[in-house]
Amino acid sequence: MRRALYEDLHEDFRASFRTFLEREVSPHYMDWEREGIVPRELYAAAGRGGFLAMAVPEADGGAGADDFRLNMVIGEECQRAGVASFGLGITLHNDICLPYFLRYCTSEQRERWLPGIVSGELITALAMTEPGIGSDLAGMSTQARRDNGDYIVNGSKTFITNGINADLVITAVKTDPSERHRGISLLVLERGMEGFERGRNLEKVGQHAQDTAELSFDDVRVPVANLLGEEGQGFLYLVSNLPQERLSIAASAVAAAEAMLGWTLDYVRERTAFGQAIGSFQNSRFELAEVHGEVQIARTFIDRCALALDAGELTPEEAATAKWWCTDLQGRVADRCLQLFGGYGYMVEYPIARAWADARVTRIYGGANEIMKEIVGRSLGL
Repeated sequence: MRRALYEDLHEDFRASFRTFLEREVSPHYMDWEREGIVPRELYAAAGRGGFLAMAVPEADGGAGADDFRLNMVIGEECQRAGVASFGLGITLHNDICLPYFLRYCTSEQRERWLPGIVSGELITALAMTEPGIGSDLAGMSTQARRDNGDYIVNGSKTFITNGINADLVITAVKTDPSERHRGISLLVLERGMEGFERGRNLEKVGQHAQDTAELSFDDVRVPVANLLGEEGQGFLYLVSNLPQERLSIAASAVAAAEAMLGWTLDYVRERTAFGQAIGSFQNSRFELAEVHGEVQIARTFIDRCALALDAGELTPEEAATAKWWCTDLQGRVADRCLQLFGGYGYMVEYPIARAWADARVTRIYGGANEIMKEIVGRSLGL
């Protein structure tokens, strides 16, 4: 049954993207999982299909469809197909990186970058995290020193999604080391800049098809023309985009839980033990009834948050609540559903096994869930 959140436009978009996954992704996804990266050609194919940067205005080469529900459809269909939406990197490109370009680019930067972001010629990434600082962005050590018409960048970043494939890396740097939050700026580093090196493609517990890399900067000369927005305002820009980033993670988490529930229902109806279907045991019914109820509750909240985001009314506290609760739910559902598969649930050929491994990091990235609870707790005056 179609959810009230969606209109005909969204369902048409869903059908097109589902076909895209069936044709371009599902036949190759296990190869990409083994290789640890998706081919760049996937972005070009997604661009041709109209699945990249949908919010870019028509004047800048996009569709002008500034509607987060389209982004949610992509996440839901990826999870339904057993493909981690962040694992493809497309969700990062659309949901997390694109808003920075739309909000803070100059007219010259828009002309230079947006058409390629739409077509898939230019793949994006966001580089904030550094070794040893975790969620403390103000403690970053990557610095950018002004030298006439350039910045000279030195430092390193780690755990950067799309780090190998990316052509444009929105990089948080300290332009004023004497300041903490007010000393942070955002620079766009481009593929091929001298001194900009990519380290190894990090080997992770899950989401293997997602390239995640270490980046290093050794006297990288970055034109001042690559500054996003104003110098010293980078932390405010990062904070302003966090509600959408965290809602994106939460929406993908609920979509993953829904997909796992569906696979498990199919399995327990067919698999037998002691002469009867596994699903007919009271324990199975109770477990899946609880999962179903929690997923429906989460879905209702996420749909409300999506409408609030598009209306410009989603608060940081609501987004933080969605992120920690829904990713915790994803982890619980993964564990409970895998258990009902028995030994087969531990086999990577079954999507439930991959979904279980993919789920663990969602409680960490986008701000650890402990930080989310701190945000919510402070909003309560505590």
